[in-house]
Amino acid sequence: MRYLGVVNQKGGVGKTTTAVNLATYLALLDRRVLLVDLDPQANATSGLGVAPAEGGAAAVLLEGADPAEETLHLESYGLDLLPAGEGLVAAAAELLDDPFRLRTRLAEEGDRYDFVLFDAPPSLGPLTINVLAAAEGLIVPLQTEYYALEGIARLVETIERVRGALNPALRILGIVLTMYDGRTLLSQQVEQNARAHFGDRVFWTVIPRNVRLSEAPSYGEPIAKYAPTSAGAQAYSRLAAEVMRRVEKA
Repeated sequence: MRYLGVVNQKGGVGKTTTAVNLATYLALLDRRVLLVDLDPQANATSGLGVAPAEGGAAAVLLEGADPAEETLHLESYGLDLLPAGEGLVAAAAELLDDPFRLRTRLAEEGDRYDFVLFDAPPSLGPLTINVLAAAEGLIVPLQTEYYALEGIARLVETIERVRGALNPALRILGIVLTMYDGRTLLSQQVEQNARAHFGDRVFWTVIPRNVRLSEAPSYGEPIAKYAPTSAGAQAYSRLAAEVMRRVEKA
């Protein structure tokens, strides 16, 4: 299981934070990692200190550019990034009738990397459907708030439809609880409900609500560099180890 999508149709749930920091900590575990930013907002790209520009993922999807030529090696973090760019909005329109474009264009990247992580847009549009068609495993951030479980239930229904129609190999590797505040009854209840409903598909690691995690993107750094001893950093380090264990058992 090399191709992993980080997906949630709802914004503001810690999706890109999870994609960036999970990629970073997998790289720190000596794995060869490629992070593919497919969100037109380019938050994963800027979160790693890279300015969005022409080319990148859009050039690969629209023009058939060689992914290796569009990929940046980020020596400071030990990982590679296929950045988002201005053309991804146009790519989304072109992919309406081509759910397999991403899978086709990045088919050979699994030979170069241990993990290819896709940061999908916060929607169920063509770019996200392409991620679902290309990925083998999904990591789904679940914000510990009232309506979150309803949104996850709809996403799971979409995943099941995609598995039946486009990608039989697709499965949820795990659901990760984000923005967790153990002092509040709400967070505790959402965790209890998630574990009762989804069972062992919920990661044991939870990501706390943490000021350092919120600050890090504005400095263009993953939490491993910005605040390596913070609670958020420790949580993503544990999550990477848990992802590794699940992948090895898959």
